[in-house]
Amino acid sequence: MMLGLGSLLLVFMLGPCLAPPTLAQNERYRHFLDQHYDPNPSGHDDRYCETMMRRRGLTSPCKDTNTFIHGSSNNIQAVCEDKNGMPYGANFRISKSPFQVTTCKHRGGSPRPPCYYRATSGSRDIVIACEGGLPVHFDESFYRP
Repeated sequence: MMLGLGSLLLVFMLGPCLAPPTLAQNERYRHFLDQHYDPNPSGHDDRYCETMMRRRGLTSPCKDTNTFIHGSSNNIQAVCEDKNGMPYGANFRISKSPFQVTTCKHRGGSPRPPCYYRATSGSRDIVIACEGGLPVHFDESFYRP
């Protein structure tokens, strides 16, 4: 009985130590979605970029470049698996199929608001970093050769 109780005590003591990485992964995934995911864009022009960058809190100071991925979050998550992704470089995954994206680039000038952006949109492969099967970092996008 004491052996069973000791094992149970060990599980309760180690449990909280094991939980934070999962919570951290989920937090990093939510941050990724907040910065890079927009399933139903209202447009793909400069005004879209200026609105979205402000709405997502990326204008204090003005972020130089940010890409919004359009479509389903399940399809983006699938890049972290062999279903829609392949290893790319040391720690990244590249999509097997292109995504609709809008890249917003700061036009220059002051890094303080108001921020003005130039939009470029199109269908591109995406490169992301994944943790625990979830995207946590957007690295780049490019046209398929």
